[in-house]
Amino acid sequence: MATLSITLKLMRTTNTMTVSLSPAMTKELERVRKAEHRTRSELIREALRQYIESRSPSVMPAKAEFAAIRRGRAAFARGDYVSLTALEHDLETPGDRTGARRVAKAAGQKSGTR
Repeated sequence: MATLSITLKLMRTTNTMTVSLSPAMTKELERVRKAEHRTRSELIREALRQYIESRSPSVMPAKAEFAAIRRGRAAFARGDYVSLTALEHDLETPGDRTGARRVAKAAGQKSGTR
């Protein structure tokens, strides 16, 4: 009787890493894992995904947008800007001044001043 042997080589879709955690962090990880019925790997992947996304923008600004950002920062550094209170005041319709008093009061200013 002949035997047929088939060997399948599966391509690994993940990499294994070792991470060191303090006992307190390990305890917290286990608490969350149990409460959410998830694996440690799922929680660590999610945490890393959120961390990486917060550090790199999902959309890169175009060259012209970068230039506009630089111009805006330079104008701000020169003091060339309008406060939110002044902008809201300027945007109000002539008959609607109650909003200006609320905004000014919240900003600690007298109504009608900029």
